[in-house]
Amino acid sequence: MDLTGKVCENSDLSKQYNLRILSLIASATEIICALGYREQMVGRSHECDYPEDVKLLPQASIPKFNIHTNSKKIDEQVKSLVKEADAMDALGVYEVLPEVLRALQPTHIITQTQCEVCAVSSKDVHKAVSQLTDCDVRIVSLHSNSLADVWHDIMTVASELGDTPSGIRLVASLQTRAADIASKARLLKSTPSVACIEWVDPLMAAGNWMPELIRMAGGHAVFSAPGQHSPWLEYQDILKADPDIIFICPCGFDMVRTMEDIPVLKSRPKWASLKAVKTGRVYIADGNQYFNRPGPRLIESLEILAELMHPDIFSFGHEGTGWTALESDL
Repeated sequence: MDLTGKVCENSDLSKQYNLRILSLIASATEIICALGYREQMVGRSHECDYPEDVKLLPQASIPKFNIHTNSKKIDEQVKSLVKEADAMDALGVYEVLPEVLRALQPTHIITQTQCEVCAVSSKDVHKAVSQLTDCDVRIVSLHSNSLADVWHDIMTVASELGDTPSGIRLVASLQTRAADIASKARLLKSTPSVACIEWVDPLMAAGNWMPELIRMAGGHAVFSAPGQHSPWLEYQDILKADPDIIFICPCGFDMVRTMEDIPVLKSRPKWASLKAVKTGRVYIADGNQYFNRPGPRLIESLEILAELMHPDIFSFGHEGTGWTALESDL
């Protein structure tokens, strides 16, 4: 891509090419590192925090809203920013810092077009890059709505970095691990219904790749379809479905932060009457590190789902760190 934001023609790159990679989405950072290119990274987004040492890299983006507030207020802020951006053709929920881009001189910027709420968007990146006058940079936009998309995005990153063989090896390894779990789950007689909650206030079910992961782990997602965006819910929808399992993994939240939202659910009418609550099958998970990042650790996310749904068959050691059962007040 040239300085005006015009996308350049594809060119062959090699491992010896002087790569300077800036990742503006956490899942892309994990993909880059899994492909073996951590040392070629020069910067990251404000959300990139895995592997641990990437936090030492310069941060090239910031959120434009207060993240240290309750879920309802976060939702209101984000919706307001998105509405304003649409009306004024302005930037969205996050800001890319052009002065940091100028200092980093990246050869590649990895961003996304899947969700302008979840991470820095391609539009934000193009706007920031257009302000530069002293470097050429390729913008690589990822777009994952399903597991097949995730594999495709991994291959896209590998190809853009001139290392398609590493992409093939990584995807094959991840698919093999997933297939092993799915083949065992298919033999199980029970298929619990799962209400997977991606946001608590207001309620949103987890869509995209989550229904696929739930199915592969031996369950059935009751509110969303594979490859479809996450749908908003009414609390009455949960009461009507009365699922076997309620699985709570809010986007961007770890388990400690998720626990702050649990009183919102417990205060709802008839919460205690739900089957999952009465049987102790309400779980919370680290949605930030696992389920909401379309990258290599979706396989760990699959492992988490498998072991909490079918603990007599699966045990991967994620309990306590990746997920935990919600203690009952009954």
